[in-house]
Amino acid sequence: MRLKHLREMRGISQLKLAMGLSMNQNSISRYENGVREADYATLIKFADYFEVSLDYLLERTDNPNMLK
Repeated sequence: MRLKHLREMRGISQLKLAMGLSMNQNSISRYENGVREADYATLIKFADYFEVSLDYLLERTDNPNMLK
């Protein structure tokens, strides 16, 4: 998952991302390090937050544009 890449490209800390999504910073760390897998609702939150498609977030495409 490109979560860490997207977060770092935007200069956002794990804490700021967690606060923006009403999540725990430890959860963000676990998702980024592959210790924990995000459920569908969480994946959608990440994709919406970064304005990318789920396929881009999950590394299924290199096109970050959201499908509309």
